[in-house]
Amino acid sequence: MTKQHRIITLIAIVGMLSLNSCSSKLSPTTQKATTSNSESALKKPYVLLISLDGFRWDYVDKYRPPNLINFISKGVKAQSLIPSYPSKTFPNHYTIATGMYPDKHGIIGNIFYSYEKEATYNIRNREMAEDGSFYGGSPIWIEANKASMVTASYFFVGTEANIQGMSPTYYYKYDGSVKNETRVAQAVKWLKMPAKKRPHLVTMYFSDMDDAGHNFSPSNDEELKNKLLALDKNLGDLFKGIAATGLPVNIIIVSDHGMANQSIENLIPVDDIQNDSLFSTINNGSIVNIHPKDHIDTNDLLEDLKRKEHHFKVYKTEDTPGFENIPTNKDWGPLQLVPDLGYYFSTKKSIAARIEKNITTIGVHGFDTKYKDMHGIFYAKGPAFKKNYEIPAVKNIHIYPLMCRLLGLEIPEGIDGDLDQIKSVLTPLLNKEQD
Repeated sequence: MTKQHRIITLIAIVGMLSLNSCSSKLSPTTQKATTSNSESALKKPYVLLISLDGFRWDYVDKYRPPNLINFISKGVKAQSLIPSYPSKTFPNHYTIATGMYPDKHGIIGNIFYSYEKEATYNIRNREMAEDGSFYGGSPIWIEANKASMVTASYFFVGTEANIQGMSPTYYYKYDGSVKNETRVAQAVKWLKMPAKKRPHLVTMYFSDMDDAGHNFSPSNDEELKNKLLALDKNLGDLFKGIAATGLPVNIIIVSDHGMANQSIENLIPVDDIQNDSLFSTINNGSIVNIHPKDHIDTNDLLEDLKRKEHHFKVYKTEDTPGFENIPTNKDWGPLQLVPDLGYYFSTKKSIAARIEKNITTIGVHGFDTKYKDMHGIFYAKGPAFKKNYEIPAVKNIHIYPLMCRLLGLEIPEGIDGDLDQIKSVLTPLLNKEQD
């Protein structure tokens, strides 16, 4: 072998080693979504998880939607579904999907600062919403995928992201303009697919009640009832379509949070508190994360902010009320501003725009879950569930292990949810078979 050949061979070997090294680092992102059910997956039942964003615990009793009332009468219900704090949309949808509190799975707000990425996550930033590296835990569609089970989603937080290198087999990027009828028709089509390609887990999302609650406040009975009855018709069509397939589908209906009335007069302009030379703020309305600049002492800043308290309180993060466990995620920042009950943080620009439109009351959420207005719903029906059965209020962290049980999946270690807290909704036979 000539010297030139030896050099070329050495370069090739080094190149191959480099490629192999890169491949090992990137391997988690090269996995593919399951496209065909395994023989084991084919024998499993079906789970349809439906999220009705902003659907407060008392709306069914207040407005009497016929299809939901019929659904509940033939299945199970919780007196309410207790969200995780803060009771915001993205944190709680992802808690339902992972069985983890936001502090653990990392989506701690609709907006939050990531120290690791040195960037501010915002749900309105599509690139970030689809960046799987923000999302911790192992959502239910990922666990199903690992078990060679086909999955599908028509909008659900996290399903657009490449989490652990995977996404649902079939999914759509969020587009709020897509009509409910389109979502319903597609879900039924999925369940009519050939068995090998048919998803055993389907997640869906409807924003109707959240939109109405924010825009008109949850005290506007006329607007909320009209919106709910229209949504109820869509759900009725969905239930009929599923029944027509003859498949053993277990349907779970949840919401991420409730809704509270908020007077415009009691909005706190966060602009009056901000001081860019000392700290940055991440405002989620019901809680403001404070991130001091590198040269600022946290204790000094705490005392300075306390002198500005007016319809809000300042806390060290570990002392902040609302958290079930002491938060340890650095992305909260060391200090939190929490508005008094009946108050909410906003901006001067947003407040002025509402005043100009003569808006006096809106709907908000995100508060401590000890307030019942923050509670959502849990209803379920199907061959695995008891009929006409009610349980006390239950925490949303427990839905994840319940779905794992229904799909015959191993419940991952390290989650916050506990199947024992919710499994009474299942038929005795199912519990006996799998305990």
